[in-house]
Amino acid sequence: MEAARVRTRAIVRGMVQGVGFRANARAEATRLGLSGFARNRSDGTVEVEAEGPDVAVAELVRWLHAGPPWAEVSSVEVTDLETAGDSGFRLG
Repeated sequence: MEAARVRTRAIVRGMVQGVGFRANARAEATRLGLSGFARNRSDGTVEVEAEGPDVAVAELVRWLHAGPPWAEVSSVEVTDLETAGDSGFRLG
């Protein structure tokens, strides 16, 4: 049985800008075969949207709670979205 395709937005708070968070999120998303983007927001958070198999998106969300070793994640707010059908994972 094929996994359901889903899209999720995560707002990651903490010390997450200037520590390679977005590039590492892209590497993890690419490893998992996900599409979407990661971008810094003006309020100091990082926004990540990821689309792909539900199991892979859930694994990325788990990773976002920790991030790379030099990041300090204080919270992750997750919202389910409609799938967009995009391809590739980009940085914004």
